[in-house]
Amino acid sequence: MKSLIKKILTRRTNTDSLRKGLSDGIRVYCIGDIHGRLDLLNDVHAKIINHLIDYTGQPYVVYLGDYVDRGPQSMQVVDCLIDSPLAEVNQVYLLGNHEQTLLQFMYGSDLGLAHDWFRFGGLATLQSYGVSLKGIPTNKDIEGIRADLYEKCPLSHKQFYQTLATHFELDNYYFVHAGIKPKVKLAQQSIEDLLWIREEFLSSTRQHGKIIVHGHSVTEAPEILANRIGLDTGAYASNNLTCAVFEGPDITIL
Repeated sequence: MKSLIKKILTRRTNTDSLRKGLSDGIRVYCIGDIHGRLDLLNDVHAKIINHLIDYTGQPYVVYLGDYVDRGPQSMQVVDCLIDSPLAEVNQVYLLGNHEQTLLQFMYGSDLGLAHDWFRFGGLATLQSYGVSLKGIPTNKDIEGIRADLYEKCPLSHKQFYQTLATHFELDNYYFVHAGIKPKVKLAQQSIEDLLWIREEFLSSTRQHGKIIVHGHSVTEAPEILANRIGLDTGAYASNNLTCAVFEGPDITIL
């Protein structure tokens, strides 16, 4: 894995667009999709803290969304993010499609959406909050499950989910959960594309005005391309939570 990452970084980081990088005195740590893996998040935080020793510039930590679902500790991950060990660092928390779906379930009434969420990871989140589940939920169970989640989800967590940003721009980079719709100006992107887009964005070789840094689409190793950087390495299943470090023109994997 390390040799593959090194090969990708060596091949891709010499393009003109990536040379623009960040302004002097700024460093960004960007963390891919966590999906309920508190153990991996704690490891990454410890590495960031160690990496910041003697650093005198302005550091940021950008989280690309999808903190919940699939892994066993969604609630605990959100607790960790709210009470962060990186409190002295500028922190940016982006909205992922899984947080959007959790909010739609908790405050909505779409039975079809509820079952979709259960299938792509929501049951693990419900269990982490201590919601009572008896087998596979049916339509008659959903209102009770919704009420139980609303009651057991702390107010601080509700506020956290509701205040997540859809994107973050800094110098030559545009950080977002899933990606952007090609040929559409960054300021005119729809929330659905920012949170859900895949193939149309992933297959595009267009320059988008800024380098798009994203998660959402799982790859074996980080993808460092001329127009986008993908950092979702499937932490919940691979045990590999990626953190990229951006500083000046350089991109490294922590």
